[in-house]
Amino acid sequence: MRLTSHRILWLKALLHLAAFLPLVWLIFAIIQGKLSADPVKDIQHFTGLMALKLLLITLVVAPLARYIRQPLLIRTRRLLGVWCFTWATLHLLSYSVLELGISNLSLLGQELVTRPYLTLGMISWVMLFALTLTSTRSAMKYLGSRWQKLHNSVYLILILVSIHFIWSVKILSPQPLLYALVALVLLALRYKKFCCKTN
Repeated sequence: MRLTSHRILWLKALLHLAAFLPLVWLIFAIIQGKLSADPVKDIQHFTGLMALKLLLITLVVAPLARYIRQPLLIRTRRLLGVWCFTWATLHLLSYSVLELGISNLSLLGQELVTRPYLTLGMISWVMLFALTLTSTRSAMKYLGSRWQKLHNSVYLILILVSIHFIWSVKILSPQPLLYALVALVLLALRYKKFCCKTN
């Protein structure tokens, strides 16, 4: 089945819903007391994992579009990237507001210095913010060839986020390693971007 502009609109609507519904579930779980004895950590983990999943899905779009020969699928990348940034922002807020507390936000700078995995997370968030701001067509036209160079930094973000996840886990767990493995596969699929300057 060939994707048309009309079908892409429906697909975008479904993707918006898929990215939004986990937030509804999280709010419901908080209200109903469905989280563990440490709900703040649960919220941090859930929001961070959602951001990572959406980042991975965003990077799957291009190779998938080529493989199934559906070029219009590329049009879904921006909304996935914006949702990735949204969940990453919720992840940052869950740490800075819920863990540190609004009255202790000044501690955030100190935490970023003393905990390197937090530094990686903050750098990733700032980079995602920059990509989100420049994801519009007007930004693409304004930046010209620099736009692609800027948005290639998403691969660095993927590396930093994967290290952030592995480093943040206090006990040995296969979950961050599995996500890191998926990240490596996605990076391997784009080896030409890193080794071949002609593309």
